[in-house]
Amino acid sequence: MSSTIIWIAFYASLFGIIYVFLTTRHKERKALIEKGANANLFYSEKQNFNWSWSWSKFTLKIGMFFMGIALGIIGGALATNFSRINEPVLYFSSIFFFGGLSLVLYYIIMDRKK
Repeated sequence: MSSTIIWIAFYASLFGIIYVFLTTRHKERKALIEKGANANLFYSEKQNFNWSWSWSKFTLKIGMFFMGIALGIIGGALATNFSRINEPVLYFSSIFFFGGLSLVLYYIIMDRKK
């Protein structure tokens, strides 16, 4: 019973935060448009994102991510042989670590290409 209340409170607060953020942003931009200003004031020059989507970038990201997961599984298997920590803890922590590391490496590779 108490865990249900916790989950309801978590999702309600998450919804509340997102709702307040979006409505506030909408009101600010609406006020700017009413005054005749441009809404591009919110974006700096550094935030000029390139939203072009390509299969090569997607496959590289997914491939690196799956390789990181595979390395995490291998690392977890090796770590269980040499430590006394529970197996699931080692497996999950190494999977998340190597999966995240592969995504960080993908970001570094894509940042250097630009």
